[in-house]
Amino acid sequence: MVGYPESLTDPSYRGQILTFTYPLLGNYGIPDPAARDRWGLPAHLESPHVQTRGVVVRGLTDPSHWAATRRLESWLADEGVPGIAGIDTRRLTQHLRSAGVLRGVIDVRSGDEPAVPGEQLARQLRDAPRYDAEPLVEEVSPASAAILGDRTWPLVAVLDCGVKTSILRNLLDRRLSVLRLPFDATVPSDVGGRPVVGLLVGNGPGDPATLAATVDELRRPSTRALPTLGICLGHQLLALSRGGSTFKLKYGHRGQNKTVGFADGTALIVSENHGYAVDPMSLSGTGLRTWATNPDDGTLEGMRDTTGRLLALQGHPEGHPGPQEAGFVFDRFAQKLRRRAS
Repeated sequence: MVGYPESLTDPSYRGQILTFTYPLLGNYGIPDPAARDRWGLPAHLESPHVQTRGVVVRGLTDPSHWAATRRLESWLADEGVPGIAGIDTRRLTQHLRSAGVLRGVIDVRSGDEPAVPGEQLARQLRDAPRYDAEPLVEEVSPASAAILGDRTWPLVAVLDCGVKTSILRNLLDRRLSVLRLPFDATVPSDVGGRPVVGLLVGNGPGDPATLAATVDELRRPSTRALPTLGICLGHQLLALSRGGSTFKLKYGHRGQNKTVGFADGTALIVSENHGYAVDPMSLSGTGLRTWATNPDDGTLEGMRDTTGRLLALQGHPEGHPGPQEAGFVFDRFAQKLRRRAS
């Protein structure tokens, strides 16, 4: 019902066609995409641009909201992203949950244009590059390093594989400076005399097993020694760096109300967007242990290491869109960094 501007600009959706199951989209329009916060980050979106390759909805409605600057479909057109309405998206979702993730093609045209023959669409789909063969992380990772935040705050490195704006903002809101690095960069020990006191590895698109350079960097002793927080793709990359393995889910976990269960019987609701998961059996002998699981399918939702330096969560504690019940994860991380900085 809500959260479509954030979902469409989430870099984890890069290269995918996003289907919304809520039957009426666009009711509050799109906030100003050019608006920036005091750090120069997009004020209302998770990245500067729409990241999906296509959008499928059941229906559209006229927006009614004081902050709306345009309609959903106008925004997609401005961004050059095709969309289609009038689809039974709940039936489509049932099909995907039965068949698993599928490649797709959208025939987008105005009402007076002839339909593209099915054979031509099928041929275009066959000739299109496969999702796991595209350099998606390279497309959403920054080309160079940048620092955000106050110089007097502790400095945390972020290996940016397509990190959401809200993750960066959660660090900045806790008075942590951010060293934003390309996904394949080397994490420095200091920048201009300012020590790097921690590391965050966030979300991003694609298969984690293809990011060999990032995994190798996470194995490097000085990087491994940093207090580290992993989120979503970062959770998977950290597992790989310690000797664990990942696998592709049949249809992934995507939505704003996913349950995470802990060993003490407590549970949290988080938003999730991932198509791969860590094999919990592969963690034996890695120094990592299970912290949380998904009660629906038993997949690994969180892990910690025996030293207390590493904490990783598959879901999104920043919750944009979605709940923010797991925001305490950022608090724990910030406390560790302040102790190290002092």
